[in-house]
Amino acid sequence: MIRVAVVGLGKMGASHLSIINAHPDVQVTAVCDPTGYILDVLGKYTGLKGYADYAEMLRTAELDAVIIATPSRTHGPMVEQALAKGLHVFCEKPFCLDPAESRKLAGLADERGVVNQVGYHYRFVGAFQEVKRLLDAGAIGQVSHVLAEAYGPVVLKPKGSTWRTQRSEGGGCLYDYAAHPINLLNWYFGAPVGAGGSMLNKIFSRDTDDEVLSTLSFANGLSAQVSVNWSDESYRKMSTKLTFWGTNGRIAADRQECQTYLRKVEPGLEGYGEGWNVRYTTDLTEEVWFYVRGEEYSAQLDHFVAAIREGRRGTVSSFASAADTDQALEMIRLDAERGPTAMAASAGAPAAAPARRFPFFGGKSAPARA
Repeated sequence: MIRVAVVGLGKMGASHLSIINAHPDVQVTAVCDPTGYILDVLGKYTGLKGYADYAEMLRTAELDAVIIATPSRTHGPMVEQALAKGLHVFCEKPFCLDPAESRKLAGLADERGVVNQVGYHYRFVGAFQEVKRLLDAGAIGQVSHVLAEAYGPVVLKPKGSTWRTQRSEGGGCLYDYAAHPINLLNWYFGAPVGAGGSMLNKIFSRDTDDEVLSTLSFANGLSAQVSVNWSDESYRKMSTKLTFWGTNGRIAADRQECQTYLRKVEPGLEGYGEGWNVRYTTDLTEEVWFYVRGEEYSAQLDHFVAAIREGRRGTVSSFASAADTDQALEMIRLDAERGPTAMAASAGAPAAAPARRFPFFGGKSAPARA
């Protein structure tokens, strides 16, 4: 049995705990959260050993791996402490708010030879996996452009801030929402080389962005427009969609389905024909042993456990791949801070508009749970 601790027992941590506690190859030997009543309730009804102090848990609990689901700002220090103990680590997204820290931890994980994974669950959604298969097979030819979108109802009115809506704690819409479609772009095409026309707009929040707009450039000439808004109440929950244009057709995919238009069918694409083709996530998804919120959440944790059990260091969503996403997010942030270039009316020469400043570091600490 693989001995696991879950750290941070908020929304995501509680979901991870319920899933991993039901895994046939795992024994949850500890949980960690600073909130006493949560530990008391879990101890009373589950018998799980609870810790309010993370360092104490690492010193005293018998562990093979940790699942970290705490506020984004705390990921780096907690991951580093776990790696120092030689533990396998699953960390919630975004990995780190500083890409330099992400790279450092990815290198340290490789040095330690431990399994490392970041919780980008969309990589385990059947429709997005089908996109990966189609792109790798060259189904739509040379891809020229992508539209990456994510919308949802997170911040719908001015209100008191939480750690998620503080840029220094959670990174705002850019790190919490835009990270998902950008991580899929990284999976399909690698790391971008630049960002332009970026806007980080406040709609209701005081401390951070609620809307992200940017164009990412990739080494092969591919461009990807990013459009993300977490203040959109027309959606019941987060909705992510990617649309791809290529020389041989088009792909549009969300969590529910993958729609593909092909001018001609490449060899090896069984079941596909010229014109429109539809594949549904329900048909593309393998059954999981335990269901909470979506099969992809169980699938990603099973992937982590299987890598430990089989001695595989590589995972679909490793620290190194998550560091590419952190770097792309940093590109967008810096580009937005520089602001747009305006044409000076008098001289007809370009003049830089005043840069918009979005404080990134600092601020109050938040409870260590997500």
